[in-house]
Amino acid sequence: MISLSKLVKERQYPQLIALLLLILLLFIGAVPGYLSGKWQWKQPPPIPTLKELKQIRKVGLTLPGWQTVEQQERIVGDRKWSLQTIQKEGSDKKVILLMLPQNGPMDQPEVEWMEVKSFWQWEIAQERDVEFTVKAPSDSPTKNDVKVKAMFFRGSTKRDTFAVLQWYAWANGGSPSQLNWFLADRSAQWHKHRAAWVAVSVAIPMEQLGEVDKSWDEAKSLGEAIQSRLISGIL
Repeated sequence: MISLSKLVKERQYPQLIALLLLILLLFIGAVPGYLSGKWQWKQPPPIPTLKELKQIRKVGLTLPGWQTVEQQERIVGDRKWSLQTIQKEGSDKKVILLMLPQNGPMDQPEVEWMEVKSFWQWEIAQERDVEFTVKAPSDSPTKNDVKVKAMFFRGSTKRDTFAVLQWYAWANGGSPSQLNWFLADRSAQWHKHRAAWVAVSVAIPMEQLGEVDKSWDEAKSLGEAIQSRLISGIL
């Protein structure tokens, strides 16, 4: 776990604020359980697709129109992620897909984006919030389109530059914010369900120190394909 002092040192103020709000909401959510003697958060509802989620770490994700060039488990921070290189059919361009699936009913998003940044040693620029939408699976009870918010930015090193798309995916939405996932999961638990999650980081090679917006259409299309695949029997 990265300390609060390190968060401040790296000037990750939005993440710090979200973390503090998360702690506050956890405290508020625990008060009714404490007063009644029923600790719902001590044993939250199970995750029906936990087996499918864990399988991501072993084999990655199969996407229509893409083939897996290489896949392996890789330690990022202090947890095992799926590190997958995929290639679009009919193209020689390769994309890096890094995913951390939820590992148990008590597992929550923490500081994944900071750990990914440290793993790749990226310099981040041109960061902005983006949105995309995918259709709900045919067996979804709501039939509503699934709206996803994500972070989109340019991540560069001395050798490479990537257009990067990051978000936490769950069955009926997605967001780069841990707080938004917490609220979605809290709402689901009132209905005896869970908002199982997968942290997704997509890195698309681009022109060295170029304009990241030029890669937005490609990133959006791939984000839609990943979210659609995840909500079809995995999340």
